[in-house]
Amino acid sequence: MEIERIKERLEEDFIVYDLEVLEDGVRFYLHPKREIGKDLKLFLTELSGEYHVEFRERYGELVLEVRRAKKEKVWINVILLIATICSTTLMGATMFERFDILGGFMFSLAVMFVLGSHEMGHYLAARRWRMRTSLPYFIPFPTIIGTLGAIIKHKGPIPNRKALFDVGVSGPLVGIIASIIVIVIGLKIPFRPEKVGEFMIVLGSPPLFEIIAKLVGYEGKFIHPIAFAGWVGLFVTFLNLIPVGQLDGGHIMRAMIGKKAEFVSKIMPAVLITVGFAVSYIYDVPDSIWVFWGLITVFFAMQPHPEPMDDETPLDGKRIALGVLTFLVGLMCFTPVPFRVVT
Repeated sequence: MEIERIKERLEEDFIVYDLEVLEDGVRFYLHPKREIGKDLKLFLTELSGEYHVEFRERYGELVLEVRRAKKEKVWINVILLIATICSTTLMGATMFERFDILGGFMFSLAVMFVLGSHEMGHYLAARRWRMRTSLPYFIPFPTIIGTLGAIIKHKGPIPNRKALFDVGVSGPLVGIIASIIVIVIGLKIPFRPEKVGEFMIVLGSPPLFEIIAKLVGYEGKFIHPIAFAGWVGLFVTFLNLIPVGQLDGGHIMRAMIGKKAEFVSKIMPAVLITVGFAVSYIYDVPDSIWVFWGLITVFFAMQPHPEPMDDETPLDGKRIALGVLTFLVGLMCFTPVPFRVVT
């Protein structure tokens, strides 16, 4: 660790009256010479790309701790990945007329490609900005698709609004491209079950799905499970692009309009609940998922969004335009009644 280099830089803004060498780093005891400026924030942000940096008061003293970042336990990611492949394969196998493990595995590859592409978009954008980010953690769960998706963990500060925007927008855009590829492949595979069970799940078609279906000339009533994996990608993209809290849409909106995004975040649950009741009335469905999701987003809206280190420099025009386009693409993934059970 470059203790002397860090100390010299800190002495431009602080009196470093003591330092303590730790087993995994160093602790500086500081007294400010002046108000902390943007240059120091940028230095600490760059430092956090390699180290764990914590700036705080300790027993009334101003302390900066710089520690070696702990290595990620990649084996956890691998185990969860394998478990999720198994769970999605098993659930996918049940989507065929007869339990088809090979077909289930193909469904698993499709849905993992869609969800994994989304998370890797976030990961690569974060690494480009030298932000410390974990590999994706997939979540196996016995839902209809066999997973609750995937998450990545970010540690350390957000450098600026550009970084926040790039990380937020990259996941949905990469995920949409992956979803379109999977939908095209799935719609080209003939799929018509000889027997229909006691009940069917009827999917709502978002505008983007309808456009893709027309472009590939699809006119069937049943879609292959691989196409369903792409449909899931569109549905997840819309949910993630709702501009609330720390969802992807919340990150993008926060980067685009700054602290005003908090107001948007707070009203979105009410908007979703209103949409849900309207959908229930218009489409005669007893329980709209949008009422439920509106209640869920209340918890997201209650959490304040972390401020970037540089929260003053606005986004450039190209990013603003890309942000607007991304939200429009998200709306193209919306369907009033995503699914209903028909007996």
